[in-house]
Amino acid sequence: MLYDEQDILRSMDKIELFYPSASITVLDLHLWNEIGRLKQKLITQFADRNTKIISPKNCQSIEMYFNSEKMEKTIGRVAEKTPEVGETVSGLLVKKAFTYQIMALDDLHVFSQLSTTNISQRITIAYTSAFGVLKHRLKQIFESVESLPDEESEGRAFGVHERLTVKYESEKHISLHWRSDPISDMVSDSVVALVLNIGREIPKVAVESEEATKTEEENNYKAEKVIHALLVSLFGENGKLVISVDGNVAHLDQQSGNVESENESLKERVRVAFQRIQNAVKPIPLSVS
Repeated sequence: MLYDEQDILRSMDKIELFYPSASITVLDLHLWNEIGRLKQKLITQFADRNTKIISPKNCQSIEMYFNSEKMEKTIGRVAEKTPEVGETVSGLLVKKAFTYQIMALDDLHVFSQLSTTNISQRITIAYTSAFGVLKHRLKQIFESVESLPDEESEGRAFGVHERLTVKYESEKHISLHWRSDPISDMVSDSVVALVLNIGREIPKVAVESEEATKTEEENNYKAEKVIHALLVSLFGENGKLVISVDGNVAHLDQQSGNVESENESLKERVRVAFQRIQNAVKPIPLSVS
């Protein structure tokens, strides 16, 4: 087969159609004379472009590099609102063949053959202490611990940050329920660690409570001395429970715990400090449920 002028022109028209401004045109034939003529014509035709034209020999390896940008399209609920400049678009990135789509989790089964599932987890832990002690300790760690109505556990259940439910099963067991996700799993791990820690602390507390023989008045007097000593160490000695910090004064009623001060920041500091000291010297009774 020989290449004439018409064949060369038709080949050049096809190549021109693709507009190879920065691509590589590969000619792989064994008719060297005709190929040489076609190569010279192409070099002349595309002399003003950054186009490399080669004529490799048979069985010679050719490496071509493509640096193309990937484009993602938003569909479904994600595409309902046009984002502003700098606004973050969040969703699931789904790749199918050479196309990329960003969609909401709820639209996954609509625009693809994929589906989602929820994993509900439940764990039962040995716990023999008062149920109220556990709730009290959790409130000191988590901001949201709310009681939940539960007929099966006679109303003795509470939720932690609306992610985890703690239920009273029996005098020896409690159960934790949550829907698996990274945050809920982290909360459940923290609660489990706290429950196990309480189980180790209670025997020591019980022994100390059995050995305590002082009267209620003596205990209250001792607690007041400890509270007074701790407050003095924090805010300085001035004869009464009148706390002065950086020129700001707060008056603390030791009996009711009320704090009066024109400085709201100092007022809150004193109130929180007094509450924590009371919790330390007058812990919640073990019999409270």
